[in-house]
Amino acid sequence: MNYYIIHILVAAGLFAFVGLFTMFGVYAERKISAFIQDRLGPTETGKYGSLQVVADMLKMLQKEMIIPAAADKILFTLSPVIIFVAVYLGFAALPWAPGLVPSKINLGLYYIFAIISIETLGILMAGWGSNNKYSILGAMRSAAQIISYEIPAGFALISVIMIAQTLDLQQVALQQGILSAEKNKLWGLWDMSAVGGILSWNIIRAPHLLLAFIIYFISSLAESNRAPFDIPEAESELVAGFHTEFSGMRFALLFLAEYSMMFLVSMLAAILFLGAWNTPLPNIGPVKLANWTTGISWGILWILLKSVGLVGVQMWIRWTLPRLRVDHLMNLCWKVLTPLAFLCMLISGVWRLYVM
Repeated sequence: MNYYIIHILVAAGLFAFVGLFTMFGVYAERKISAFIQDRLGPTETGKYGSLQVVADMLKMLQKEMIIPAAADKILFTLSPVIIFVAVYLGFAALPWAPGLVPSKINLGLYYIFAIISIETLGILMAGWGSNNKYSILGAMRSAAQIISYEIPAGFALISVIMIAQTLDLQQVALQQGILSAEKNKLWGLWDMSAVGGILSWNIIRAPHLLLAFIIYFISSLAESNRAPFDIPEAESELVAGFHTEFSGMRFALLFLAEYSMMFLVSMLAAILFLGAWNTPLPNIGPVKLANWTTGISWGILWILLKSVGLVGVQMWIRWTLPRLRVDHLMNLCWKVLTPLAFLCMLISGVWRLYVM
């Protein structure tokens, strides 16, 4: 019985975190966009508009959940739940600190990629079930975009896995902690036993993974339907894309799924490329910064800082770059990112054999 209670508490804790992050993310995005566009953003509700998100949330929860007369009621009702749950379940395999992972899965990365792919099914259900031409167009665009960009994203992640030799995200994180020079040929003749810090991150240990990180980050923007890859929503063309007909709590679930996906892909990038929950501070002679800033509390702090930082970059990009045209979007995926991701995978094989 205690086993099930612990799992229920962990699930509730993750759900609470997702909700709080969404509230923080919406407020931050409004302020960031206002700063970029030389505006003030929310100012009236609460100090500096800090309660505006709470007011909007309360208003949204009171809205009537309308089902269009011609809609497929089953698909229309289930799609927001499937979209959110698919993203929410992905958090189960993410390590937050040494020994702190909701579910210890030795195929963690495979599980995450498999479970979030179900989101595409939910988006198609939302578009088709709405029986709205704008929704159907948005859903078809989204499915084509997500499926296409999963290819370079997957190859970029395989490049990391070939170096790490494991799909267990906790093991990938541990490999980027304090390392020994005797066990890693990368450092050659340098006397750097137990250096740690940023020097142990995958993008430093194997420099070609910096390119893989950039490929994955660009692909993750497309996976999250974030600008400049927001043609599935394209307010100027499709009103709001696949979620045009949704209101009330159903729309709130779709909104929650979008911001949850932003954090999920950012945290996955931090785990695989940026040292996970490990400190960026190296040991320098007798000053053992890496040793002093390692532990559960420090791990949670570092992973949150790295993930939130990447989310901030996503928001910055959204309010800076214009939306891509459909043909440009597909050209970027198949003619640029996919070949580069193949190249990274090839280099990882050579690197594993002859360098590490």
